[in-house]
Amino acid sequence: MAPKYEQPAAPVPAAWPQGPAYREAAAVAEKPLADIPWQEFFVDGKLQKLIALALENNRDLRVAALNIERSRAQYRIRRSDLFPKVDANADGNFARVSEDLTRTGNAETIDEYSVGLGVSSYELDLFGRVRSLKDQALEEYLATEQARRSVQISLVAEVASNYLTLAADRERLKLAKETLESQQSSYNLTKSRFDAGVSSALDLHQARTSVESARVDIARFTTLVAQDANALNLVVGSPVPAELLPAALTENLTAMKDVAPGLPSDVLLRRPDILQAENLLKGANANIGAARANFFPRITLISNVGFGSTDLAGLFSGDTFTWAFAPRISLPIFTAGANQATLEVAEADRNVAVAQYEKAIQTAFREVADALAQRGTIDDQLAAQQSLTDATDESHKLSLARYDKGVDNYLQVLDSQRALYGAQQNLIGVRLVRLLNQATLYKVLGGGAPE
Repeated sequence: MAPKYEQPAAPVPAAWPQGPAYREAAAVAEKPLADIPWQEFFVDGKLQKLIALALENNRDLRVAALNIERSRAQYRIRRSDLFPKVDANADGNFARVSEDLTRTGNAETIDEYSVGLGVSSYELDLFGRVRSLKDQALEEYLATEQARRSVQISLVAEVASNYLTLAADRERLKLAKETLESQQSSYNLTKSRFDAGVSSALDLHQARTSVESARVDIARFTTLVAQDANALNLVVGSPVPAELLPAALTENLTAMKDVAPGLPSDVLLRRPDILQAENLLKGANANIGAARANFFPRITLISNVGFGSTDLAGLFSGDTFTWAFAPRISLPIFTAGANQATLEVAEADRNVAVAQYEKAIQTAFREVADALAQRGTIDDQLAAQQSLTDATDESHKLSLARYDKGVDNYLQVLDSQRALYGAQQNLIGVRLVRLLNQATLYKVLGGGAPE
């Protein structure tokens, strides 16, 4: 009764977007990322240990695994409906019949004992209603397995992102402390020159503003480092040992390998969230079969075999064998439109599942395209930011030398210091974006096979 399942066509182009932002998008992957273990993608030793801890302790992943067990049990319940259920039973019945109800005119006491095996309400699944419900439960079970894989992929990527963010904020904090130390020295020198009458009060207060700005950044980055550590502890599911915490982002620039995206058909149709949506679509398709079967007769069998006697001692002696067989056929004639409405609901659920499946593919395509767009330009941005930082550093050195010789005032030094500090902080930020882009690609390209 279930309609034949046909996979909907993917409502996305057959190739990734092209253009200046997608210079590397045409690279062909040797094999899909879904076939590459995550240990081969995340190569940093500390990061690998953290990911292993998260896979063991994270509560979201644990809930996903428990959902699989629950769904598996639901499937087994539905599958058991295909087979008759045999029950053993033993009964004792004691009753007094008044004299008005007996043929002899005397009151009687009746004792009855029975034991036997029976089949209760076994449905002959001639029109596939039970099989359709079993198929629906199977697809829902498979969908929970894909949901667990999706949670695992997201978890691995989130651990890497939190780890790298903590590394970047620790490096920013270190830079802020180094800048404070340098600017404190400049302030002390300026104060000495002011006390000697060489520098002006303006130079002294300008130097002090640089010191206070660095202190503000130290307080801000100290907070961010603590919050990053808390986020990492949460996603890992347990306190992270101090030896596994990153020291600085520059020590993790090669924490992950780069990957080629492959073709949309290879990537999108193997992402677990899309496979989950397809399983739910198949389940909704199977449910239509169960709804259609409601229009046809339902045959139920009830049977029982055993022994019965009015004397407990003679229950298994003499001719006490009993049996009963009661087939039942029910044909819906008038249901006030309930069966038709149930079918329409099932068909609407299937159509909703089709739209959700197509939307999942479109969302996945957009996520990969966005990540590829960033990947295609981030190296240029990083190179430009590095060049800007180097140029700003040289400018700072020259302005400091000119100030020492009395050619420029301290405002030029202050501006160059601020520009250098900002460029260095931005360089850390761009490096972080590049690494986070690699973690995002791992996630949106379907993750890696577990080992």
